[in-house]
Amino acid sequence: MPFLPTSVRELKILGWERPDIILFSGDAYVDHPSFGTAVIGRALEAEGYRVAIVPQPNWRDDRRDFKKLGQPRLFFGVTSGGMDSMVNHYTANKRLRSNDAYTPGGKAGFRPDYATTVYTQILRELFPGTPVIIGGIEASLRRLTHYDYWRDRLLPSVLVESKADLLVYGMGEAPVREIARRLANGEPVLQLRNIPQTAYLAASEYPAEGNASDCILHSFEECMKSKRKFAENFAVIEQEANKKEGARRLIEPSGGGKVVVNPPGAMMTEKEIDASFDLPYTRLPHPRYRGKPIPAYEMIKHSVMIHRGCFGGCSFCTIAAHQGRFIVSRSEQSILREVERITQMDGFKGYLSDVGGPSANMYGMKGKEETLCVQCRRHSCIFPRICKNLHTGHSRLLNLYGALRKCKAIKKAFIGSGIRYDLFLDEKGFSDASGEEYFRDLLRHHVSGRLKVAPEHTEQHVLQVMRKPSFALFEKLKELFDTQNRKEALRLQLVPYFISSHPGCTENDMRQLARKLQRLSMHPEQVQDFTPTPMTHASAIFYAGIDPCTMQKVYVPRAKTEKLRQKEWFFRRRE
Repeated sequence: MPFLPTSVRELKILGWERPDIILFSGDAYVDHPSFGTAVIGRALEAEGYRVAIVPQPNWRDDRRDFKKLGQPRLFFGVTSGGMDSMVNHYTANKRLRSNDAYTPGGKAGFRPDYATTVYTQILRELFPGTPVIIGGIEASLRRLTHYDYWRDRLLPSVLVESKADLLVYGMGEAPVREIARRLANGEPVLQLRNIPQTAYLAASEYPAEGNASDCILHSFEECMKSKRKFAENFAVIEQEANKKEGARRLIEPSGGGKVVVNPPGAMMTEKEIDASFDLPYTRLPHPRYRGKPIPAYEMIKHSVMIHRGCFGGCSFCTIAAHQGRFIVSRSEQSILREVERITQMDGFKGYLSDVGGPSANMYGMKGKEETLCVQCRRHSCIFPRICKNLHTGHSRLLNLYGALRKCKAIKKAFIGSGIRYDLFLDEKGFSDASGEEYFRDLLRHHVSGRLKVAPEHTEQHVLQVMRKPSFALFEKLKELFDTQNRKEALRLQLVPYFISSHPGCTENDMRQLARKLQRLSMHPEQVQDFTPTPMTHASAIFYAGIDPCTMQKVYVPRAKTEKLRQKEWFFRRRE
């Protein structure tokens, strides 16, 4: 079988008595490197383990989906899927969404709220002796005390409510492989507490062997009583997560026990990330969904991810908290191999929908002197100004684009991901020659008609809270974009993204935003109301009302009526 098995029938076809590992996911099973369950499943398969997947199990009935494949030899893996289940389910105004992009037919209702916890509790009840390992976005960003917008209160680590044995945070191939290897060697799960990039719930007296480098956070109970202590915790957590090396072990007392978060492991090398993308993915949804398109897959089936990580440090974004602040780029050869596989897919007509990543033009960028990066404690490499040690040249990306244009089977390779224009522009113009060449090539060859960028706001004090560059930089971008557009008769459109109701933003700030966009003759389509998501700097401000870095008060628009009024300014044409 080209797919990992999902049913008893498929296990029998393979001749398996039982799997070594069973993965439960809130998403449909799509065997593609953009879907985390497939990545972990293929990574474990490559180590010789028998891996099965149970996608979108029915948690409402007699739980037969949780029992159908039996008990795995090593462990259960659990993830809510490619999104936090609450973000997946609810709008910024807490209204239930009518669709789910990760479900066949886009139908809603095929995963529970707080899916990681619900799935884990069921498995704990049914198979009390089998280790349960949780991971993915939801587990990763809820690994410590966090603000939950939907309950409007602090929640403890997901480990406390789920009772999982281990939590894997971030991009999990390496820690999951080590967990599997050590369990296969006969080690009990309680002895797996020294694996980097994992967290666990320990008894109150643990760790007896604690050392001076450990960081003891305020307890969950203290944070419940004091918003300032929660903010202090967040400042420490964010700083430790941003370290390239030398992060401390975090220990947070909670509910009579202690949540222990081990430091991250070493960054992936180019060889390792290439190996992950070179695994034998079919790049297709499982045949069980035949005739039922999965919207999230349809968006990315002819796309290529060229790197992981983001050093932008935007305060509302979870990418750095999950993927890391430092860029891990694939080799050009690995990317071209994947492109070759895409060209052989049924229905491919010569167009790559996206060649990008969290930010499309961070590919290949890193510190000029990487030993300085080890010592760095900044939240962002480009805010409030670009680090002098950051190599921002676009030459490597230009070489990749050139190689793609030479592929005979590729008519166009579009850049669908957003770009960071502050990497090649300052308020005077282009930062260097490679930046100018990149912008010219981008518009000539790689924009499908609309170039997506994210200024997010116009007012400087709001942008300061967002950790975004001055709006004057966007105005410079628009000037250069319009000039290039006219010069080459390209007829392209610049599509800016904006956010309303962000911490620090008042209704008057939205009025000023509307006026400035009117002056530029721009009518934004890509707009959103701020949604506080776990483990972001902006969400910590939303809850605490203070900036964790400065401990200064920040205005926060919380009332539903004000949030609606702020968003309405996007659609006013005159004021």
